[in-house]
Amino acid sequence: MASQSQGIQQLLQAEKRAAEKVADARKRKARRLKQAKEEAQTEVEQYRREREQEFQSKQQAAMGSQGNLSAEVEQATRRQVQGMQSSQQRNRERVLAQLLGMVCDVRPQVHPNYRIAA
Repeated sequence: MASQSQGIQQLLQAEKRAAEKVADARKRKARRLKQAKEEAQTEVEQYRREREQEFQSKQQAAMGSQGNLSAEVEQATRRQVQGMQSSQQRNRERVLAQLLGMVCDVRPQVHPNYRIAA
């Protein structure tokens, strides 16, 4: 009986040690998972920052070229407006004289489609 009791005690102690080892292993696994999750989160954040920076640089390059384009268009428009204004100043007197001549020099004529009723 004593040997049976001693065998049972040994089995209980072995079972207790096994349960402690399993609990220890579960704790280590939970720590590893938590650490892996934190590392993955760090990598994701770093990747996101890199992509955001790349996007910003590409956007800046695209907007910069659009800015240059709009400046060129604006400058061309100003040149055209200045050209029109100078042309208007040069031809103003001649056009006014021509208009006044047409308005003041009236020559009455019978319209070609006019029919005299008989």
